[in-house]
Amino acid sequence: QVQLVESGGGLVQAGGSLRLSCIVSGITLNVYAISWFRQAPGKEREGVSCICASDASTYYANSVKGRFTISRDNAKNTAYLNLSSLKPEDTAVYYCAAAGGPSGDAQCEVLGDYDMDYWGKGTLVTVSA
Repeated sequence: QVQLVESGGGLVQAGGSLRLSCIVSGITLNVYAISWFRQAPGKEREGVSCICASDASTYYANSVKGRFTISRDNAKNTAYLNLSSLKPEDTAVYYCAAAGGPSGDAQCEVLGDYDMDYWGKGTLVTVSA
């Protein structure tokens, strides 16, 4: 059974930092692109960041570029998203997702979610002003 489990969310003041983890089981992480998405209350889900399977290239939404950093530790089957300089508008449920094969890296480049293989259940990040 494949599971993606996010952790690390919480309440933080504006300007603060958090580190989200996505622990993966049931698949070998290194053949999957890992994406982070978020969904704020009343808003559509948006792509935040992705790290490719083939060469670990990373991609970021403009709204988080320079503040968030994605990484992966294939040996631990875990992906991370470091969030810094947080703003109230970063408040959302953050989800990790995995996509394998050529489709995975293709989606990564555009922060797409149209063909994800697996999803986590999310972790809530709340940034207070």
